[in-house]
Amino acid sequence: MFICELYKSIQGEGLLTGTKSVFVRTSGCNLRCDFCDTPWSSWEPEGDHVAVEEIVQRCVDLVAGDDQGFVVLTGGEPMLQDDIVPLTQKLANADLHITIETAGTIDRPVQCDLMSISPKLANSTSPVERAGRWAEKHEQTRHRPQVIEALTSRYPYQLKFVVDHPDDCEEILDYLEQFPSIPADRVLLMPQGVDQAELQAREPWIREFCEKHGFGFCPRMHIAWFGNKRGT
Repeated sequence: MFICELYKSIQGEGLLTGTKSVFVRTSGCNLRCDFCDTPWSSWEPEGDHVAVEEIVQRCVDLVAGDDQGFVVLTGGEPMLQDDIVPLTQKLANADLHITIETAGTIDRPVQCDLMSISPKLANSTSPVERAGRWAEKHEQTRHRPQVIEALTSRYPYQLKFVVDHPDDCEEILDYLEQFPSIPADRVLLMPQGVDQAELQAREPWIREFCEKHGFGFCPRMHIAWFGNKRGT
């Protein structure tokens, strides 16, 4: 598999915030989000090819001594990787809790304890001046309702939406109308930003919207704890 990072840290987003976890960041993505905070795994993918067995062993070594081993497969887009299925099978066989962070555009028969889906709204599409041909490709690919239906029907899940402007909130409501079976408490709204000032500026009105509609507010705690740094 094409891997750009493998490290242990603390989960800073979502329902498992605060959980010690090993992060396996795959390199390569089928989208080009304008606000992507890990361009080294998407816009300019970098890394090394690592055997599945080595990845599993490194994860096992890193969680040694923990009461429960948590592994987060992230990216880029981890579901893009052909070996994601055998990797998750072997991680599950090692009794590790598996979170997969995905944009929800690709479905594979993976083993997963928490499918962390981040649907991409219109705010994710880059201008043509920046993304070139990727702008149109991203717009055509970012929403795959049949994949969302499949993933949410098979796995425990959370939906994390990145919110940049107040208009995004109305788009989220329109988006969720397509999926009436998704309860509000599985929906998390997260402010867009890579530093505390940006995040805190958006937090009050996003929190208010979440409280009104029963959604969860998802602070990016790793930014508060470590800053926007690789390996955290």
